[in-house]
Amino acid sequence: MVGPKVVIIGAGVVGAALADELAARGWDDITIVDQGRLPEPGGSSSHAPGLVFQTNASKTMADLARYTVDKLCGLDYRGDPCFLQVGGLEVATTGPRLAELHRRAGWAHAWGLDAEVVGPDRCTELVPMLDREQVLGGLHVPTDGLAKAVRAVNAQVERARARGVRVLDRTEVLDVVHHGGRVTGVRTDAGALSADVVVCCAGIWGPKVAGMVGLTLPLVPLAHQLAWTGQVPALAGQREEALRPILRHQEADLYYRERHDTLGIGYYGHRPMPVGVEEILGVEAAEVMPSVQPFTAPDFEEAWRVTRSLLPSTRQAKIEEGINGLFSFTTDDMPLLGESPEVRGFWVAEAVWVTHSAGVGAAMAEWLVDGHCSSFDLHGCELSRFDPHQLAPDYVRGRGCQNFVEVYDIKHPLQPMEEPRPLRTSPFHQRQRELGGYFLEAMGWERPHWYESNAHLVEGRDIPQPDDWAARYWSPIVGAEAQYTREAVAMYDMTALKRLLVSGPGAASFLERMCTGKIDKSVGSVTYTLLLDEAGRVRSDVTVARLSPTEFQVGVNGPLDLDWLRRHVPGDGSASVRDITAGTCCIGLWGPRARDVLAPLTSEDFSNEGLRYFRGKAAYLGNVPVTALRLSYVGELGWEIYTTADLGLKLWDTLWAAGQPHGLIAAGRGAFNSLRLEKGYRSFGTDMTFEHDPWEAGVGFAVKPDKPDFLGRDATLRRRDRVTRKLSCLTLDRTVLGNEPVYSGGTAVGYVTSAAYGYTVGSGVAYAWLPAELAEPGTPVEIGYFDERLPATVAEEPLFDPKMTRLRG
Repeated sequence: MVGPKVVIIGAGVVGAALADELAARGWDDITIVDQGRLPEPGGSSSHAPGLVFQTNASKTMADLARYTVDKLCGLDYRGDPCFLQVGGLEVATTGPRLAELHRRAGWAHAWGLDAEVVGPDRCTELVPMLDREQVLGGLHVPTDGLAKAVRAVNAQVERARARGVRVLDRTEVLDVVHHGGRVTGVRTDAGALSADVVVCCAGIWGPKVAGMVGLTLPLVPLAHQLAWTGQVPALAGQREEALRPILRHQEADLYYRERHDTLGIGYYGHRPMPVGVEEILGVEAAEVMPSVQPFTAPDFEEAWRVTRSLLPSTRQAKIEEGINGLFSFTTDDMPLLGESPEVRGFWVAEAVWVTHSAGVGAAMAEWLVDGHCSSFDLHGCELSRFDPHQLAPDYVRGRGCQNFVEVYDIKHPLQPMEEPRPLRTSPFHQRQRELGGYFLEAMGWERPHWYESNAHLVEGRDIPQPDDWAARYWSPIVGAEAQYTREAVAMYDMTALKRLLVSGPGAASFLERMCTGKIDKSVGSVTYTLLLDEAGRVRSDVTVARLSPTEFQVGVNGPLDLDWLRRHVPGDGSASVRDITAGTCCIGLWGPRARDVLAPLTSEDFSNEGLRYFRGKAAYLGNVPVTALRLSYVGELGWEIYTTADLGLKLWDTLWAAGQPHGLIAAGRGAFNSLRLEKGYRSFGTDMTFEHDPWEAGVGFAVKPDKPDFLGRDATLRRRDRVTRKLSCLTLDRTVLGNEPVYSGGTAVGYVTSAAYGYTVGSGVAYAWLPAELAEPGTPVEIGYFDERLPATVAEEPLFDPKMTRLRG
């Protein structure tokens, strides 16, 4: 197979893995360039301690880690193994941390990893150095272990060389050459290299290299302390590098690994120490290597105190050496993968630690060669997932530092970022504060989760109290607002949902090609439809409203959709895609009395005949020009009502005044989520992602097979009769939160996506991926919730109003 000319910048674990994987797929013109000397060129891979704990809240990250473990276990460098599979143990010394380990065990089971929460005796069997009196239990994953990063680089580079890959170490990249929006080559201090594809795997230098093509990477290098003891009596005489599991004591921000008769100690509990890329020394100027800074002993004092307490044998040892090693942190703890939106052919694989390195190499190779990645769900890793404010230097530095501080913290699924806030507020924010809105944050937006002004609605209602964990960021007001929406009428702030304007004489044909549904319909039509990739999997679900013959408003799920559409927009200028979110706002007005609120405000016909379900129209509500779309994500009569941001506050006040005789309230995201799950409405990025197709996700109705052509059409139709798993609705007596494992017959068979309590159906509701044979209504299963197994039942969906009478009335 003849491939394009590829230059990979960076010969660390990621660059080496990518070169190996690309060469294995048949691409035959690949060059790796690194400023340092192999096998230790001086980046983070050269000093990485190599601990691989596969368990992660993210399925994607766990999948990437598992691939890395599997690959490195099969690699050696001249007879020396690239992975020491000694297992991993995370210990708890407090009750909350022990509960967290049960939650982590659930993630492991959900993602297919072998894991067990064990008692203190088993912990001390596995790691005899532990003080038995302090340890309450631990999470043991037998397949975790130590990656030998330098060996892994050597092994993969050597294999790539054997397949024809050229390796240029001690060669500095001076510029990435591009012309007309495409990469053409790389200029180095040893001469120029022509290239069709350039992949930046430069690690802590990533922002510098990306800047050569005008790309901003939200990455900040931070120093992390790693120290080595002298001989530890408990390890005396040990010839093997490591015999016992790698160890984490996350309550104290510590991890440990053996090195023969000494112990390595990693510490995240010190102050954040960010380093600007421009401050990193060059290869020749650095005393040890560029990614290694002098050890700051005072920052390590608490780590050493805790270590001597938890591992008493270390009291007879001393700290003999230490470094402050640089690693890459991002604003959301996820890697940065993908192609520049402005310069085609320039790709990045950045902010990737050793744990996920081989997996990322495989994912990127598949993406480059096939045009998409089917083996891993990369939606949470894609480079284009950020809005512009998330690329601000202060934001990147601040979020990176906060993520360093919280790296081992127990994080709740709803826990918002603390700083910087507030960043983005809707025009209604002032009124929401006056009503006592309790705000959480998403993509920078302040979003009310409930309103204290509705506290009186709780009285006399049956609102079950969840357990302590589920009750965080919760109030019984959430339940009252949900029930009241079904009884009367409520306003929901929908401004945070991204809106695009697709316009031009070719807009209709462009959207017809991109969407699975029929788009070229009459003005006023609204279509729920899907965007698919070339493999027929779901890229997103969107709502397309035709505003005029040449204009369409597209409700999308985020920046990835904007990037996807822009990458496919016709090059002839016949259509354009513009983000209009910041200049507009939206109120969802929903409930049985919604029409009563709207009728006195307009001369337009908002009756069932005047504006049917999935239709839209322009109108005036009082003095406010609006676009009203008859849609409902909560399953009740009503509209999404849009206007410009400057008139947003006036729209709120107009609706509020008109609604008071009908009992109108403002309601928050907590109620919204409960109501949408009762109706079985999917949330892209949670319920379905890039790894799912429409048929298994339960949105096959949005695919119109009679359309002659759309992106992914043939591939998705081939999938229609091959469904082996299904997104299924489960009911249970309790509230869970998502990512919990689902068991059948004691075996983990799937995992929960979204969950909430259904306050109008009177049960917990969870959506979960299950094998198709278990997805039949009435099938009993269990949901793993911390150390419990909660009985659940597969239910017919939707749970509420299956005949759609409420929406169409």
